[in-house]
Order: sequence, then C-alpha cells, then structure tokens
Amino acid sequence: MENWPNPTNIKQLRGFLGLTDYYRRFVKGYGAIARPLTDLLKKDNFHWSEDLEQAFQNQKRAMCSTSILAVPDFTQPFIIETDACYTGIGAVLMQNRRPISYLN
Repeated sequence: MENWPNPTNIKQLRGFLGLTDYYRRFVKGYGAIARPLTDLLKKDNFHWSEDLEQAFQNQKRAMCSTSILAVPDFTQPFIIETDACYTGIGAVLMQNRRPISYLN
C-alpha cells in the first residue's frame, strides 16, 4: 500500500478508497483522513492538487502504520483475503479479524 500510485481518475481513486474503507475500523480518525479524497468522488470534481497529494500520503501512512497492524500469533489460524482485477492484485493477511500485513 505504501507504493500505491497516485490515482489519475475516479475509477482508480474508488479502488484505493474501497480497499482502505474495508479496514476503516482499524484506523482512528479514518473519516477525517479520507474526507479530502472522498470529496473528489463527486461528479466532475476530480482535480489533483498538492493538498490532495498530502491527504493521499497521509491515508497511506495511516493504513500502514504499525499501530493498526496486529502482531501475528503463530498458535492461531490465519486468514488471507484477496482481491484481483485486470490491473492488479491485493491481499491481506489477517488473524482474529485484525490485519497483520498487506500486499498489493
């Protein structure tokens, strides 16, 4: 997720926000962090700026910070959730409904 490229259109932004929204319960203040990006989803409102670049980077940092990722317990089962499309694949390693690691 740290290397996720800047979205260049609404479809790419929806893909990013769709992934991050799924894990919003693990990120304190997710709504406030995501607000500038979700505002871009309004019709004919997609225009990238320095402020939006900062919001995008903040969201990526929040999603990847170790404070939201669980430490693996190798005595418990793991769950791997995957998602794929024509342009990429992503996966999340989870345990006890908490993300441990992301792959995209």
